Amino acid sequence: MDAPPAPASVPPSRRHRPRWFGALMLRLHFYAGILVGPFILVAALSGALYALAPTLEQVVYARELHAPATDDPLTLAAQIEVAEQHAGDEATLSAVRPAPEAGDTTRIMFAQEGLGASESRAVFVDPGTGEIRGDLTVYGTSGALPLRTWISNLHRNLQLGEAGRFYSELAASWLGIVVLAGLALWIIRIRTARAKRDLMRPNPKHTGYRRAFGWHASAGVWVVLGALFLSATGITWSQFAGANVSNLRASLDWGTPQLTTALDGANAPVDEHAGHHGTVSAPTGAANPATFDAVLAIAQRTNVDTGLVEIAPPAAPGSAWVVRGIKTSYPTEVDSVAIDGTTMQVVDRVNFAEFSLPAKLARWGVDLHMGVMFGLANQIVLFVIAVAIAGMVVLGYVMWGKRRPPRSTRRFGGALPAPGLLRDAPWWGLAVVAAVGTAVGLWLPLVGWTLVGFVLVDIVAGLVSRRSA
Repeated sequence: MDAPPAPASVPPSRRHRPRWFGALMLRLHFYAGILVGPFILVAALSGALYALAPTLEQVVYARELHAPATDDPLTLAAQIEVAEQHAGDEATLSAVRPAPEAGDTTRIMFAQEGLGASESRAVFVDPGTGEIRGDLTVYGTSGALPLRTWISNLHRNLQLGEAGRFYSELAASWLGIVVLAGLALWIIRIRTARAKRDLMRPNPKHTGYRRAFGWHASAGVWVVLGALFLSATGITWSQFAGANVSNLRASLDWGTPQLTTALDGANAPVDEHAGHHGTVSAPTGAANPATFDAVLAIAQRTNVDTGLVEIAPPAAPGSAWVVRGIKTSYPTEVDSVAIDGTTMQVVDRVNFAEFSLPAKLARWGVDLHMGVMFGLANQIVLFVIAVAIAGMVVLGYVMWGKRRPPRSTRRFGGALPAPGLLRDAPWWGLAVVAAVGTAVGLWLPLVGWTLVGFVLVDIVAGLVSRRSA
């Protein structure tokens, strides 16, 4: 009997084709993790601190923010007059935030020379006695006090001004990509792993590289959704990618509804990011303190029915007074109303309930990212996610170091991913990768520029590896 024919040898290109996608994800995850990891690490650690900033603010500035409760508060006019006498003639009244609850202070804000962009001088008044409880510089329409402002700037730009924003955009843009590539690798690994539980929680019996990998993989899969959320919402604050997001929202009519403040019918734009870095409009002249009580009463009868309220006099001649809710915790109450200060008639109103779904999601996304939507619980979750992201970056470097060959003379870092695997990818796979890479690079410019750098590093590393072989 004739022997059965020997099986035809499978060409290497066909044998390795199923691995090309995993090889791509590995190289992307590796190079982004190693080269962008420091930026993500700093953003995560500063973000963890920023997550707790609202609570820290309440503790550090307890005297300024709180006062003995009273059942018979002074009128806003009386409190404003006390604050104006304290602030002096060089300060111009810009806004008033009445005490939201019994036991809180009223915040009287002024525009003044010497303040930075989006900064105001806030005088804190005891609504029961008129005592001045504090005098601080506050930032943005969120009214962040100095500690939270410092932490915010550290997270946003490393205290380097506009130039420092490149770091945070790079971190936010690459974080989502690194997480998605890691998730793809996790799915590939768990499909073939014998002990699938080890990819869901670290195995205490493992040591060395396997132990670091177990912590890295299991922590990553549990925080993947939170990390993607922080990446997506962080991008909306960035310079280049943020502008693309704003343009897309405008083209799809997903923007935040605008309140008409100009008495000639012009619209003043509203920015849901204002709580983080919004510009504070300064009035052009003195406002009658008595008008604040009257305007607030009209707004409360119209649509602003929350205790967290800001009253702003006209920012320019021919403009209306603006009263808006500033309660960004859930349920969100950011209704606003514009009132003609001469006739005391309502000029326009905007209700949050009437926002489009995309506009509401944008508002909620900002508030969740800032840790104010669900109070302390929101802040703790953000803190845990940020610490986990920082831990995964550190573990990534540990894993790289432990992959160093035993006889290697390399002082730092382990082996690079094996070269050449992508050469076996099908033509359509390479075409899809090129198309997706181009689209992502155009949408996230800093990703596009650094991706080119990654390719160059990979080419150079491959050449060096072949010469030393």
